[in-house]
Amino acid sequence: MTDTPLVSVRDLHIGAVTDSGRNVEIIRGVDFDIAPGEMLALIGESGSGKTTIALSLMGHTRRGCDIKGGTIRVGQHDITGMSERKRARLRGSDVSYVPQSAAAAFNPSKRIMDQVVEAARIHDMMPLEKARERARSLFRALALPDPDTIGDRYPHQVSGGQLQRLSAAMALIGDPELVIFDEPTTALDVTTQIEVLRAFKRVMKDGGMAGVYVSHDLAVVAQIADRIVVLKNGEIQEQGTTEQILKAPKHPYTKELLAAFDPVPHEPVAQVEPEKETPILEVRNLCAGYGPMKDGEPLAKVMRDVNFELYRGRNLGVIGESGSGKSTLARAVAGILPAYRGEVLLDGKVLDPSLGKRSKQELRRAQIVFQLADTALNPAHSVGAIIARPLKFYKGLRGEACEKRVIELLNMVHLPPALRHRLPSELSGGQKQRVNLARALAAEPELILCDEITSALDTVVAAAILDLLKELQQELGLSYMFISHDLSTVEAICDDVLVMYKGEVVEALPAARMSDEATHAYSRLLVSSVPQLDTGWLAGLEQDPELLAAFSDR
Repeated sequence: MTDTPLVSVRDLHIGAVTDSGRNVEIIRGVDFDIAPGEMLALIGESGSGKTTIALSLMGHTRRGCDIKGGTIRVGQHDITGMSERKRARLRGSDVSYVPQSAAAAFNPSKRIMDQVVEAARIHDMMPLEKARERARSLFRALALPDPDTIGDRYPHQVSGGQLQRLSAAMALIGDPELVIFDEPTTALDVTTQIEVLRAFKRVMKDGGMAGVYVSHDLAVVAQIADRIVVLKNGEIQEQGTTEQILKAPKHPYTKELLAAFDPVPHEPVAQVEPEKETPILEVRNLCAGYGPMKDGEPLAKVMRDVNFELYRGRNLGVIGESGSGKSTLARAVAGILPAYRGEVLLDGKVLDPSLGKRSKQELRRAQIVFQLADTALNPAHSVGAIIARPLKFYKGLRGEACEKRVIELLNMVHLPPALRHRLPSELSGGQKQRVNLARALAAEPELILCDEITSALDTVVAAAILDLLKELQQELGLSYMFISHDLSTVEAICDDVLVMYKGEVVEALPAARMSDEATHAYSRLLVSSVPQLDTGWLAGLEQDPELLAAFSDR
């Protein structure tokens, strides 16, 4: 590293205009440098300004936002003083971007190779065949399967983890000086996340490139960043080396982030004697799949012969990587995806496989909360109308009685009553998920199926949602079935855990003892794949031949 920083940001101010025409300052006086070859992490909860700052390094601001003051220099380029035309030339050549959602970055109708080399073609960096050779070498460096032919596929023909690495290849094709990674592993399961992080780290190091890594996950940042900038409400709270921030944080907010990473272990609300009680939920030999039916079975059989019992006041976690069948299980239990074989029993009574054939009372007693509140909440309806709908359907409430209950439910999930007049687009991610919960609670259920409900939330907000779930369980006597790919989340909320792999349950054991007592090879791989707040953790993983063999055998 040289003494001259590659990136220099001084007194950066970014403002925005709200829908009502009010001017607000969202980034306030931010200063930092990035040395050549250094990886700087910007961390903080949702709304802290980390993505806004990262995008500004390319001279880009979101709609309604403007750089109001300060300077940004990248290499020899004065970003803040440049014309938009010159900034556009910089993007994809000197500075490139890896998005959170790789799926949104690819055109589904074009082959992967044509999209990866597009930046090289637009900026006239190299001949087309040379760009394709460069792409194939990046595919190899990023440990992608079939590097010579994967570019011939379409985006839907590769997995999420592979698509994320391909989006990195797209960003790296022109040998940029600076690469911006915007939460690129947030939506990935733990085992896939490790593969992607290892690939990113290796390619950046080999190319001597500098990077900005935007994340709310301190454990991920610990593996990839040299230095950390901690942000809250558009201001820097603290910055330092990764080791110093993790081992000796100075600011109270940094300490809060670290505390949220390690949630309080779950304490069972109810201890039951199984032989004396009927399970609230029982699943027997359940099989489900997708596609046209032939001889009573679907074309794609995704989940096979799942069995478990869940007792009142207890919580069951279902974990596994993407494609393991865990969300299919939740959908089959809820009746959204009718099982083609097996039974679901609610309080000892067999439910019809199809949601449409279940009674109103059966629907009321078992509710499901989905992963993405953005798609689960009707964007055209106010929060009050969204929560009121199940009150009208299940309870027949109208008028003043309905509004009074909406306010009670908002209070129950710790949201102000005034929020009932807002649209979902006017809420934060954590607020939307609380509305999602309030809607489920409106039915006064006994069982809630939680499908990855914290995976899209930052660490602090996710910890608050888990605390809320525990509080509601104590107040209302609820039981939860909790679908997740995050082992620490399951340990924080669940009593028991099922490990799913390729559509089957491979292990069942108490959640509190999973880390120590897991015996199945895949369960042990999941346990080993949870990133630790230790800067040497990923390097240590790469020196474990048994674990690397387990990754390659998946």
